[in-house]
Amino acid sequence: MAGTGERIPVGARIPVLLYHAVMEDPPAWIAQFTVRPKEFSAQLDAVRDSGRTPLTATGLTEALAGRAPLPERPVVITIDDGFADLPGFTAPELARRGLPATVYLTTGALSRDPRCLLPPAPMMKLRQIQELADCGLEVGAHTITHPQLDTLSGAAVREELRVPKALLEDTLGTPVPAFAYPHGYNSPAVRALVREAGYSSATAVRNALSSTRDDPYRIARLMLRSTDTTAELAFWLAGLGAPVAPYPDGPKTLGWRAYRRARAMLHGPVFAG
Repeated sequence: MAGTGERIPVGARIPVLLYHAVMEDPPAWIAQFTVRPKEFSAQLDAVRDSGRTPLTATGLTEALAGRAPLPERPVVITIDDGFADLPGFTAPELARRGLPATVYLTTGALSRDPRCLLPPAPMMKLRQIQELADCGLEVGAHTITHPQLDTLSGAAVREELRVPKALLEDTLGTPVPAFAYPHGYNSPAVRALVREAGYSSATAVRNALSSTRDDPYRIARLMLRSTDTTAELAFWLAGLGAPVAPYPDGPKTLGWRAYRRARAMLHGPVFAG
């Protein structure tokens, strides 16, 4: 992976940031992926002051495809799942700084669908989706139940892609072209189904910088954890401190996928987290 990054100039490296919850007292299962409000605000200030141009996920992929101008130094902020802080604090903080972002919503968690695999946590409600758009955020889909998509049958994957897209489009009255894989789990077959479902981009995780050469259906993201500081974020904003996508899956990733698929065949769908 290091060799791949060395071949991609710093100016072509794109930090795509991944947040989850922003709260003071998160449930234990999401605590390591939670950023405290004060730190989140400081990180947004760092993004705003970095000299980078913030884009939505769709804005980035449109620019990389040549359908829109590509800023010299883009950055993308993304937020997964739809925790309760999103409409109440997080989206207004972004709006106050004029920072666009893409939020990926797990619709089953918002509607209290009993099939949803997310553990209990304070979540926003479906009726609050328009509030996110009103703050200037792009709303994308993140499945119904938050499963490990690369362990499901094709029919099950299609449902997890189609249903939230239709729900969000009906709610907003606008197209929803952006998708995020729960916990980044994907495969060539899953990526093909995402394209087939009508999405124009999909974000993974990879804990790597994206780049102008990245796959629009496997955009690498950098996950912010409770221990990450604004000073550490500054390295990513400079295009440093992480591997750079694209790069092929390694043996450990392929082996872990095979194990998870076998486990799902025995025990059924598993929470991606």
